[in-house]
Amino acid sequence: MMTALEMWGNLGSFIAALIFAWAMFKQYFPPQLRIHVEAYAQKAVGHVYPYVQIKFPEFTGEWLERGEAYTAIQNYLTRSASARAKRLKAESVKDSMSLVLSMDENEEVIDEFEGVKLWWSSSLIVSQKSPFSWSPSSEDRRFYRLTFHRSHRDLITGSYIKHVLEKGKVVAANNRRRKLFTNNPSSNWSYHKPTKWSHVAFKHPSTFDTLAMEPSKKREIMNDLLKFQRGKEYYERIGKAWKRGYLLYGPPGTGKSTMIAAMANFLNYDVYDVELTTVKDNTELRKLLIDTSEKAIIVIEDIDCSLDLTGQRKTKKEEKDDDGEKADPVKRMAKGGEESKDSKVTLSGLLNFSDGLWSACGGETIIVFTTNFVEKLDPALIRRGRMDKHIEMLYCCFESFKVLARNYLGIESHPLFTSVRQLLEGTEMTPADVAENLMPKSDDEDEEACLEGLIKALEKVKEDARKKSEEEEKAAAAEAEATAAREMAQEEGQQTLSAGEQEKGGRECAEEVRENGVL
Repeated sequence: MMTALEMWGNLGSFIAALIFAWAMFKQYFPPQLRIHVEAYAQKAVGHVYPYVQIKFPEFTGEWLERGEAYTAIQNYLTRSASARAKRLKAESVKDSMSLVLSMDENEEVIDEFEGVKLWWSSSLIVSQKSPFSWSPSSEDRRFYRLTFHRSHRDLITGSYIKHVLEKGKVVAANNRRRKLFTNNPSSNWSYHKPTKWSHVAFKHPSTFDTLAMEPSKKREIMNDLLKFQRGKEYYERIGKAWKRGYLLYGPPGTGKSTMIAAMANFLNYDVYDVELTTVKDNTELRKLLIDTSEKAIIVIEDIDCSLDLTGQRKTKKEEKDDDGEKADPVKRMAKGGEESKDSKVTLSGLLNFSDGLWSACGGETIIVFTTNFVEKLDPALIRRGRMDKHIEMLYCCFESFKVLARNYLGIESHPLFTSVRQLLEGTEMTPADVAENLMPKSDDEDEEACLEGLIKALEKVKEDARKKSEEEEKAAAAEAEATAAREMAQEEGQQTLSAGEQEKGGRECAEEVRENGVL
């Protein structure tokens, strides 16, 4: 009977013989024959090996770009790798706010999906590098390998891989550094290196907690945003592009830009600020739209001032005058050549931008228009379906004031709040003006001094409004008196005219009688 030591000795000899045979096979067998032998060997092993393997390479395509699937898997496995893997690798991924932890080479972690166990491993293929080669094909190749039992093939290839890619994209979106974009003039665009947008890091601190607005209205807007963000399947089911339009309107200083920043921070979206005056025509506007990313808020602020989009159609005379100016070089020179620099974006182009076929590009997009004068905009531009939700930004109310007092003074209540409430009920002051009065101007000012300054400002605004109202009433009364006087004068003139006509008619009748009598 063989002892354990003899068994281990025989096993070692057998393994050494296999290694020697494999080395001889790779060294002396022709490559063409070796390929066929390896292929048949893999088929033979496949009949008895019950597991299936899928490989996800790091670089794909002709230009060896980093594959989206590899990046998504890396993000998906970040939590599992950091919790279970013994050897980790920290990488700085572009546009990420923090380091991404992933498995080191030849590490393996176990995942589970609907009761099925799977194995993820990270591998590295070291290429033979030439000292004179600068080609990227000589670089090392990394890949993830997914291993699972062949009885679960349909589940893994149908549902699990899709689940991994979606979760990986969500992790990347939550970990990315958000950006604020603005469009460049088309003269800076390039065919080889597109530069349609310039960006900086988006660091605006506004949130719905710090936004000066009634709590019920804020909850309504937040619920609407969350419903949109989670509505991918819903929008697909109803056959509508996954986008939503918001129209923010109200007097200057009521917080329209602050609302946009709060929406971006709440949804974790990028912001694209479109300057329409630098867009040459509708084609360029469309190109800007398709060059935006998913999870974005596209903003056109003060749209009533950007272009002539107020809905006032030109008369035929105005159109003829415009045609005459275009045809007359003298008139074009008199305008200083400004015509060639003006944007030719039309209302039709903007309508297609917000709700046309091209608006479905990208997905998960919010379009925001802001204006101080909503009545000036063309109704077709702000109808439901384009601007789905209209949000009126109002003057500061007491609930908004309490938010500002908490933000600027750090207080929830104060004896002077009662006076502020009474003054705000009959006074129109924007949140921006209230905030400016609440902000301490020196270290000597405490919350009471700031509140007293606000009360004085509110009283002044109220007094100015009273005086303006009295002046308007006097002007209206004077206008009414002048109108009444004009109407009375017209009536007296008409009466005098009527009396004169009657006297003239009487004389004509008398003359006619005398003539008839003579005849």
